[in-house]
Amino acid sequence: MKIDLDNSTRLYYSIREVASHFGVNESLLRFWETEFDIINPRKTEGGARQYKKEDIETIALVYHLVKEKGMTLEGARQTLSHKKDETLRKVQVIEKLEKIKKELEDMEREFDTE
Repeated sequence: MKIDLDNSTRLYYSIREVASHFGVNESLLRFWETEFDIINPRKTEGGARQYKKEDIETIALVYHLVKEKGMTLEGARQTLSHKKDETLRKVQVIEKLEKIKKELEDMEREFDTE
């Protein structure tokens, strides 16, 4: 399940929803919290994690660097400490292009069925 951050009015998302969004295990998100000090979801009194849009965007950066670019955790940490803004812009552009591609594919399917 992908979370539509642009159109959602929700303030918080559960760890299950965020893990599903990225297609990873919840344990990986908890591990990344220990490895990257920039990932700090809010925790309820019971210890349940609540992720804001900004938290999810930060996880997207880590995901891009580690899973898509194949960086080591140390390499990702260094990149985020020196080039976080640049990396964030790149990830945002990639996400927008993926949305445009999906819309174009949907339009193509509609034309093919007519």
